[in-house]
Amino acid sequence: MKIVKILVQVAFLYLFFMLGQFLRDWLSIPLPGSIIGLLILWGLLSFKIVPLRWVENGAYVFLSTLPLYLIPATVGVMNYGYVFKGKGIWLIIITIGSTFITMAVASLVSQWMAKRKLDNEVEIS
Repeated sequence: MKIVKILVQVAFLYLFFMLGQFLRDWLSIPLPGSIIGLLILWGLLSFKIVPLRWVENGAYVFLSTLPLYLIPATVGVMNYGYVFKGKGIWLIIITIGSTFITMAVASLVSQWMAKRKLDNEVEIS
């Protein structure tokens, strides 16, 4: 039964992808359809129109296999080795720096959101 539930949720997520593709083509939006569908899903989840439980297990399937989706892009970079030749140290510095910036911003935003949620819970009580 759990597999059927996951398949239904994956199909539901796929509908948002297809909706995004349709809107991109119909309205000539210069964004990928997958991003448009993701933004629509995010909005519906934010306004609690779509409960998280409707997509949670299906999304977990995609998130657990996410590294596999990045392999083709990484392998594709190997065709452009001449672009990176002689710039190795700069790429390492930029990668490490951007990683720390991303970690810092993510931690600050998550702390801000946790504090905001706590403040909202205190106001309601």
